[in-house]
Amino acid sequence: MQNIRNIAIIAHVDHGKTTLVDKILHFTNQFRDNENSGELILDNNDLERERGITIVSKNVSVKYKDTKINIIDTPGHADFGGEVERVLKMADGVVLLVDAFEGPMPQTRFVTGKALALGIKPIVVVNKVDKENCRPEEVYENVFDLFFSLGATEEQLDFPVLYGSSKQGWMSTDWTKPTTDFTELLEAIIKHIPEPKVSEGTLQMQVTSLDYSTFVGRIAIGRVVRGTIKENQPVSLVKRDGKIVKSRVKELQLFEGLGRVKVSEVHAGDIVAVVGIDGFEIGDTIADFENPEQLEVMHIDEPTMNMLFTINNSPFFGKEGKFVTSRHIYDRLQKELEKNLALRVVPTDSPDAWLVYGRGILHLSVLIETMRREGYELQVGQPQVIVKEINGQKHEPIEELVVDVPAEVSGKVIELVTQRKGELLIMETKGEMQHLEFSIPSRGIIGLRNNVLTATAGEAVMAHRLKGYEPWKGTIPGRMAGVLISLDTGSTTAYSIDKLQDRGRFFVDPGVEIYEGQVLGEHIRDNDLTINVTKGKQLTNMRASGSDDNTRIAPAIKFSLEECMEYIQADEYIEVTPQSIRLRKIYLTENERKVNAKRFV
Repeated sequence: MQNIRNIAIIAHVDHGKTTLVDKILHFTNQFRDNENSGELILDNNDLERERGITIVSKNVSVKYKDTKINIIDTPGHADFGGEVERVLKMADGVVLLVDAFEGPMPQTRFVTGKALALGIKPIVVVNKVDKENCRPEEVYENVFDLFFSLGATEEQLDFPVLYGSSKQGWMSTDWTKPTTDFTELLEAIIKHIPEPKVSEGTLQMQVTSLDYSTFVGRIAIGRVVRGTIKENQPVSLVKRDGKIVKSRVKELQLFEGLGRVKVSEVHAGDIVAVVGIDGFEIGDTIADFENPEQLEVMHIDEPTMNMLFTINNSPFFGKEGKFVTSRHIYDRLQKELEKNLALRVVPTDSPDAWLVYGRGILHLSVLIETMRREGYELQVGQPQVIVKEINGQKHEPIEELVVDVPAEVSGKVIELVTQRKGELLIMETKGEMQHLEFSIPSRGIIGLRNNVLTATAGEAVMAHRLKGYEPWKGTIPGRMAGVLISLDTGSTTAYSIDKLQDRGRFFVDPGVEIYEGQVLGEHIRDNDLTINVTKGKQLTNMRASGSDDNTRIAPAIKFSLEECMEYIQADEYIEVTPQSIRLRKIYLTENERKVNAKRFV
């Protein structure tokens, strides 16, 4: 039986989890000298690399001395909390990373609370001590206070702490004495994190994540809690609702380095990939064939937001995408449900529209962005928060919002948040920055980020996490300005955009194909205005076409997908295709909009 340690790396977003795992892989010589491994090996999909965030948790394993360490890299955003919750089930210990300047953030609190509740032993790593104005001692104190407030046991409070820099590749017990490698961290893992507990009895393994291969289909990944699994062994699959399906294991794979190796037998404590079992879901138990026993079904937090997904029915339908029908979109959403636990899909009255429930804007936008890159065309409506009825009273989700801003602009931020029914709870100074904590309805966060970044010249750092449900806070003012809507279908001209610049700010450039009912810009007043931007100059002998070159047009505002989601109102859709993101009114003609105006009040 080899020595095994199963650890998960948890932290707030951007505190350096993936970089740390990368550097450990390099340190334990997982690569040949001539192999160029590049940066951030684990973030292997395009979206993760572009945004610099981890979306899906990854498993790798390294050998240190004669111990095998299974490392699980987890996402840092609260929106992907469903990932973190189930991954912790596989681990016996966690390495909690905290930034030496920022200290514990809302997300740190969220993931640490989950880990402590499962009774997992933590090792704290204060990362990025090479940064200027870092404050490692203070941060250590803050982490201790955090553990205490989350109700940690005495054993959990007696946590080892290491200081270092993942980027520079060292960890040490004393931050003033830098070392040259990760020896101290790996030693601490072996010393402080317990071996997997092996209880006697028949086979039990919970499926905590899944992989997909085009050759063998779905692969179940999880940790063997007790017993052993052999190749070709008959097993029972116990579903979440207690139903039992008989099945057989075709192949077993253990994690080694970045890949997986085929083995004939696995023991309790191993993290393993099982091939050949059909029809499983995350949370099911693989158990003994004769007398199956179910493990406790994992509870996943409820979604807090929903959006309408529907087929693209704009005039430009089917020009750019491969998958455009309702069947395509429905099949793709069903496929996503298999591995994305925190997602729900509910049918609506219409056969080609569905309500998709998720954890937050980021969680839903990553799904939309992934679909768009795969060649889907679809339209999505305004995000709505989920309201619950508790004791006959309307309750809504409330978030804990943390904003770090330069002190001179903190007043503007407080003003913006309080307009949206936010309450200031804590205000303290950290170096040159002002640290603000608010309690704010989830509705208020939609569209807030843009305004805050504008007011603080892009310097604000915002993070939020779900706190719970509280009574309804009343109406929150939405977007103040109306929009400019296209009157005609055709190509935009520089001449007409130039003449209409005093009416508002445009989202489209000259020479772009547009259709009637498309949102082209923001009006300076609070009402919507229909405009014609396809009109060219009427040429006569006296007016030459060439004098157009001296038009001065302000550059068009380009929104990202999240910004679009935060910008639109109830009577608008976002049209998402592989090449473009357009805003449009649900009803394209002026007449239809007047007839249906009362529906959106």
